[in-house]
Amino acid sequence: MKIKTAQDYLKSLRKLNHKVYYKGKRIKDVTRHPATAPHVRAAALTYALASDPEYKELATAASHLTGKTVSRFTHVHRNVEDLIKKVKLLRVLGQQTGSCFQRCVGLDGINAVYSVTYEIDRKCGTDYFERFKKWLAYIQEENLMVVGAMTDPKGDRSKGPAEQVDPDQYLRIVERRDDGLVIRGAKLHMTGGVNSHEILIMPTTAMDEKSKDYAVVCAIPADAPGVTMIFGRQANDDRKDNRERIDSGNPVFGGVGGEAVIAFEDVFVPRERVFMNGETEFTNALVYRFAAHHRANYGGCKTGLIDVLTGAVTYLAQIQGTAGASHVRDKVTEMIHLGETLYSSSIACAAEGWPTPSGAYMVDTMLANVGKHNATRFHFEVARLAADLAGGFLATLPSEYDLNSEETGHLVKKYFSGVAGIHTEERIKIGRLIESMIGGTALVESMHGAGSPQAQRVMIFREGDLDKKVKLAKALAGIAPERSRKDA
Repeated sequence: MKIKTAQDYLKSLRKLNHKVYYKGKRIKDVTRHPATAPHVRAAALTYALASDPEYKELATAASHLTGKTVSRFTHVHRNVEDLIKKVKLLRVLGQQTGSCFQRCVGLDGINAVYSVTYEIDRKCGTDYFERFKKWLAYIQEENLMVVGAMTDPKGDRSKGPAEQVDPDQYLRIVERRDDGLVIRGAKLHMTGGVNSHEILIMPTTAMDEKSKDYAVVCAIPADAPGVTMIFGRQANDDRKDNRERIDSGNPVFGGVGGEAVIAFEDVFVPRERVFMNGETEFTNALVYRFAAHHRANYGGCKTGLIDVLTGAVTYLAQIQGTAGASHVRDKVTEMIHLGETLYSSSIACAAEGWPTPSGAYMVDTMLANVGKHNATRFHFEVARLAADLAGGFLATLPSEYDLNSEETGHLVKKYFSGVAGIHTEERIKIGRLIESMIGGTALVESMHGAGSPQAQRVMIFREGDLDKKVKLAKALAGIAPERSRKDA
């Protein structure tokens, strides 16, 4: 069944027979379970926008493989315009969900694997690129959601993949057969994993020759035999119970992306779905390109979240009677400034994009890393300002059960009221939304999603072109470039 609408997407997930566990019990239907349903609805919005006249141009693209209109989340970037439209789409989705909509990782994996398989084939004479294009055409035609699976457990991080006491701490090939591979291991923190149709597996780091068994790229269905998913806990996740519509803060779309552990216990991968099989010299390029594409996203989606948070704080100030205070206006201005600065990094790295030999476009990697590094700071500062402006009632607010209680409801409504004419429930709802958006899980994702801050600092230093900067300084100072230490 080709997925055309949000409802089609929900129906397609109900047909999956994948193994998903949460708090020790198997989830039979991720579209209805309180823990997973909000995240499913956030991803469903990516399908809804594709048929919305206002957003269709952003949410869809013309496939260079088939010429058909496809979801932008299955599209290979062909020019700078594609890169910019992606960022704009992510901001819209962030604004409309106040959450993570989970399809970016698969999109970034598709683009990284596309360009790297082309280069492997040119050097090694393999046929990975053709295999990948056939798989991608299938993904585009069926409009499937793909989870990009990169992050390994890593075990003892002082040791490489082939040096681990437990060799499964990095996903690996345990058997090579004429008709395919058998893989074993796990991928952690997989955003949208439980509500994806396909898993695109990639290495998590650059590999050397002794790690050939860990240099694997392949795709498998989410319900393939041997695949088990464990849905992660999040801050205040028990509030997602369907009866707690107010206390959850964001009852429709949840708070973050719904991450999962995906374990692979001797999973068979057919030959036509294998796109790297031991070519260790290309693992660095793959990880590098994937990381840059993914880090470029944060100025889009996180700016969308900042837009929502800024609006929530502004409205709360209005109904609390503090909106006119100069310090409130100044802090809201700073929230806007930080959001737009973050957004500008993503637009800039897209505008400076360049074509790889395959024809797929890459973002400017320096600017992508700068933008993601800004997200690890700016989002936290925006959250701090929001907490400052909202006030202490976020931390001590009674529950909606107290609000609706015959015994206590009148007290909550009386003593948590604000400006006359505004229902107390509105103040509580907007406060809970702010609380959910500045809570631990959402900010941890901003910090460590697409790599920790140190990972970006490594790339920023590496790409800083210090030799050129030294030459510029020496030229202005009148120091001859060829002058050596011996001339001193």
